[in-house]
Amino acid sequence: MVHKRRLVLWVPLAFALIFFGIFAYTLYFGNDSPQQRAIESQMIGDQVPPFALEPAIPAMPGLSSADLARGDGPRLVNLFASWCVPCIAEAPQLMQLAEAGVPIDAIAIRDRPEDVAAFLGRWGNPYQRIGADDDSRAMLAFGSSGVPESFVVDADGVITHQHIGDIRPEDVPAILQALEEAR
Repeated sequence: MVHKRRLVLWVPLAFALIFFGIFAYTLYFGNDSPQQRAIESQMIGDQVPPFALEPAIPAMPGLSSADLARGDGPRLVNLFASWCVPCIAEAPQLMQLAEAGVPIDAIAIRDRPEDVAAFLGRWGNPYQRIGADDDSRAMLAFGSSGVPESFVVDADGVITHQHIGDIRPEDVPAILQALEEAR
């Protein structure tokens, strides 16, 4: 009788542990993992859609699709925002790429000029141009699902590569390779 009573007390705990185990497995290995929710751009291999963005800060030029098709080699276009925490994490890698001679342009998504300037002052400015995308139209035209996200654009203005999420140190060689392949 005492044995049955103890068993009845442990059964709900066992069911809770089994449920938690299934939940954890599904969260990390199931179809809804964060890696599988990233939306790849349908624009890879296509010309950059037409856009013209005003400067995100007064001290720098804005960005247009014509700037990306000037014929002077491949460029990295980084979509970022001052309010984006992963954008802070990728800042050192963007500075490293710029110091290695990679031309980098940016699109500031739904941001204020003073916040963009403060972000660049604190984390560095690897950009040659920064366009202000106040309504996310350019971001959506690129086929981007959010920030940060980066695109390699060849000299003719064709999108050749997409990097979803922040650029981490281990991603730098792949981005350099994508830029080399876009030559």
